[in-house]
Amino acid sequence: MKLITYSQNGFSRAGALLTESNQVVDLNYAYQAQLQAQGKYRYEQIAEAFVPAEMTAFLQGGKESIELAKEAIAYALENEGSFKHKLIYAYDEVKVEAPVPAPGKMICVGHNYREHILEMGREIPEHPVIFAKYANTIIGPQDDIPFFPISEQLDYEAEFTFVIGKQARNVSEEEALDYVAGYTIVNDVTYRDIQRRTLQWLQGKTVEGSAPMGPWLVTSDELTDPSGLEMVLTVNGEERQRTNTANQVFTTQKLVSFLSTLMTLEPGDVILTGTPGGVGVARNPQVWLKDGDVVRIEIDKIGALENKVAAVKVGASV
Repeated sequence: MKLITYSQNGFSRAGALLTESNQVVDLNYAYQAQLQAQGKYRYEQIAEAFVPAEMTAFLQGGKESIELAKEAIAYALENEGSFKHKLIYAYDEVKVEAPVPAPGKMICVGHNYREHILEMGREIPEHPVIFAKYANTIIGPQDDIPFFPISEQLDYEAEFTFVIGKQARNVSEEEALDYVAGYTIVNDVTYRDIQRRTLQWLQGKTVEGSAPMGPWLVTSDELTDPSGLEMVLTVNGEERQRTNTANQVFTTQKLVSFLSTLMTLEPGDVILTGTPGGVGVARNPQVWLKDGDVVRIEIDKIGALENKVAAVKVGASV
């Protein structure tokens, strides 16, 4: 299943994209409609408990909510128009937001592809290098990347990303994939000079709108193996980054296990697994994103995330 967050008439809700028909099904309303048809009292409250309208709450329901949502989708397709709320939209009727717009934690992994480690002049790390971004950075697949006039060194980083599906603490590598809800794409947009003006990277990583995410979350029952996936980033059609998730130093399984020894991972937590070689800062000469550039990231079995860079004329200072 391809989970999305969509907005319509000013409200954001969890949905599923039906790629064969290019339609969006509202999961909560579909389940409400199914429950009402079954004669259930308090169907609205029951639906909000088991198939909530907000993505993180939905993911907290784990596999049970996923299975109920699948049944609700099937009901909606057979009974469209039978409920007080609209159940199905054409894709172009809604705005697609980031699939997980408000994660509790957004953990990033640095130096996780051998070619990127080499181009940055580093050694293969013994332990994962981790840092953070925050929810303020997240924008959706149909949003522009804001380029604030605080720097001239805006860089791209293609990132294969997974989302936690159930609470994880001290998880083994063998069990790790059972704790993953699904997979998406994030562009870890970075203001390089701001990143490098202190030893800590956080400043250059947490500027507003610097984490385009999407276009959807492919659930782990559909994408069962996160290894061996080809990833390509282009800028205005020119290839800048290419790798395969097989080149990761620390796999999804290793990262779930490692991170869960440090902290309790919760449903909806987003983990970016690192970027490959080819970032702008490592090129000779260096190349930076500019106003109007179109950045596209494609990953096998997930899809493509494409955003345009848009200069912000009046912006905040740092």
